[in-house]
Amino acid sequence: MPRLRPRRMLLILCSLLAILYVGVCAAMFFLQRSLLYPAPKAPIPLPRNQGFDELALEGGAYVDILHLPAPEGAPTVVHFHGNGEQLLDQLDLGAVFHQHGLGFLAVEYPGYGASPGQPTEAGIYAAAEAALARLRQQGVPPERTVLSGRSLGTGVAVEMARRGHGSRVMLVSPYTSIADIGALMLPFLPTSWLARDRFDSWAKAPALSLPVLVIHGEEDTLIPVDMGRRLGARFPHATVETVPGAGHNDVLERSGPERVRRMAAFALGGR
Repeated sequence: MPRLRPRRMLLILCSLLAILYVGVCAAMFFLQRSLLYPAPKAPIPLPRNQGFDELALEGGAYVDILHLPAPEGAPTVVHFHGNGEQLLDQLDLGAVFHQHGLGFLAVEYPGYGASPGQPTEAGIYAAAEAALARLRQQGVPPERTVLSGRSLGTGVAVEMARRGHGSRVMLVSPYTSIADIGALMLPFLPTSWLARDRFDSWAKAPALSLPVLVIHGEEDTLIPVDMGRRLGARFPHATVETVPGAGHNDVLERSGPERVRRMAAFALGGR
């Protein structure tokens, strides 16, 4: 059997590696949404007597919402949760904001909790817009709407602010873009080309002149605190506050009620 020349062997090896790399890129392109949206499911239908309701979307779909109306003339916090949470998890946060004299509205993402469908960036934006439209119909103008997001939801809050839906923005553990997060986790892949859902807050931030509050855990290993700081610096009017010892999932809980009280004060018009 004839021996392969070194040059030919190298060419075959490079070809195999190229095929493998393209295969990994293709797998990431098609599987990324299952990684980005773990989509927890609600074990039971949501209790309608605690502020939960269904919100109809275009095409006959629907998502669940949680609405605790504001006292007369007070702002309403519209909150978008993280990718590992669901609407049912927002009940305690909503109750605390309500105790501080604020309204609270949270919207489920398609495919999350008890809401049918598949989550995508466009689908989440559509659900958010529908929830904000209902709030407008109930007499709450953008001037009394405070947009809030945690982790994945920060990208939703920024996009809704870009569309003119709020007067203030609160971001907990924000990222610059999904492509940037992908580049941190998989630096050997061209994530800027592969990302199907981008949530590009970095590109949108300079045009938003609203007051912005950024809260980020200093020990966050999923979204580094430096990313939150850099994003905060992109907004024309942002305050960045970091939480010593806090990671990604405990940044609001680490200091007890202090951080949520800080958010409530900001939502009520404080700096």
